[in-house]
Amino acid sequence: MAASPRTLSSRLLLTGRAGGCMWYLERRAVQAPPRKFMRLFRNASKEWITFQHFRFLKRLYVTQLHSSLNQQVKPKPEAVVSPFLENTSSVEAKAEMKAMRAHSPPGLTLPLKPRGEELVEVECASVVESPIDVGETTREEKQWKEMKLRMDDLPGILARLSKIKLTALVVSTTSAGFALAPVPFHWPCFLLTSLGTGLASCAANSINQFFEVPFDSNMNRTKNRPLVRGQISPLLAVSFATCCAVPGVALLTWGVNPLTGALGLFNIFLYTCCYTPLKRISIANTWVGAVVGAIPPVMGWTAATGSLDAGALLLGGILYSWQFPHFNALSWGLREDYSRGGYCMMSVTHPGLCRRVALRHCLALLALSAAAPALDVTSWAFPAISLPINLYISYLAFRFYKDADRKSSRKLFFCSLWHLPLLLLLLLTCKRRQAGSPEAGAGPGPGPAR
Repeated sequence: MAASPRTLSSRLLLTGRAGGCMWYLERRAVQAPPRKFMRLFRNASKEWITFQHFRFLKRLYVTQLHSSLNQQVKPKPEAVVSPFLENTSSVEAKAEMKAMRAHSPPGLTLPLKPRGEELVEVECASVVESPIDVGETTREEKQWKEMKLRMDDLPGILARLSKIKLTALVVSTTSAGFALAPVPFHWPCFLLTSLGTGLASCAANSINQFFEVPFDSNMNRTKNRPLVRGQISPLLAVSFATCCAVPGVALLTWGVNPLTGALGLFNIFLYTCCYTPLKRISIANTWVGAVVGAIPPVMGWTAATGSLDAGALLLGGILYSWQFPHFNALSWGLREDYSRGGYCMMSVTHPGLCRRVALRHCLALLALSAAAPALDVTSWAFPAISLPINLYISYLAFRFYKDADRKSSRKLFFCSLWHLPLLLLLLLTCKRRQAGSPEAGAGPGPGPAR
């Protein structure tokens, strides 16, 4: 049974001044008309809606503040949706806004802009739409696309497949061997030798790339090769290698002489079937590759003379020794790449041996240059003229041996690039002239009757 106001007030009076205050408030509430009571209830609902609204705006402000901080700390090139602004959160925010608008009185409007320049609805819409756009773009980028081969791009692709710069170096050393031979220079034979050697080199390089596609894809240095990128098919690469090897060996065999053709065929076999698989098995691949690089000048000599003699072996020895400082310095800066590709190189497995071998063969170039006049290949001026450049590359090899850093290896590598052409040029300049030949300065003899 409910207590009367008089009884309740009499109880409160017993508690002192606090009871009197409560009794006064009780009487005002009982005597107030219903209209004032409804106004009080409406004000309470307004305060509740405003409190909920401020909670919503506070959450938006915190998320926007976090997103701006994340963008300052770690900028992202692509529009990636942050984890706190996903579709679910945006849908919940919209539902809460609708509920707030439904509970709000007609005269009360909720501001949609917490600050003057920020648009909440635009932000929410962008958050909802951006995952769809990003998803579509990433999905299109990840899809496999067929590579279409255009005839305009085919020459460049085949040039990269055949390693055209390396092929040019091979042809130049072959030409130097042909020119250094102690016989009169014969232009048709020279052109056939250069063409046949170039075709054989293109074939060997193409087959090498065909075998090393899965390993080249792991290396930054070789990941853009045509077969790795799928610009041409493996069948086309093998067909191109066959079309280069067959006429190249045929030109060297029947156009020049069988010895030169046999050397060309042996070099293709050595490069593709011995050197290429050895790169993943043993560091002996470096010595086998040096033999491959030493054969082209021997081919040039045999093309001019038709025989293997001391001059051919001297030229082969110079190219053989030159390749160790050249390649060891190059591989020193590519150790991470070679280890990632699974290749067994001296610079990766035996770094000390890599530096020692480079220094030894630079000193060997000094001895080979001194042996050139003794073998009647050059005059005695050649050892003196070639001494400065040989001493310089030996000094750089010594610095590479002592420092064992990228700077010294880079200096040695770039020195080897100009050392070989300059040394070959000095060989040609100091070439020993044969007595009785037109090149010896005796003048041409009486020609045949015309």
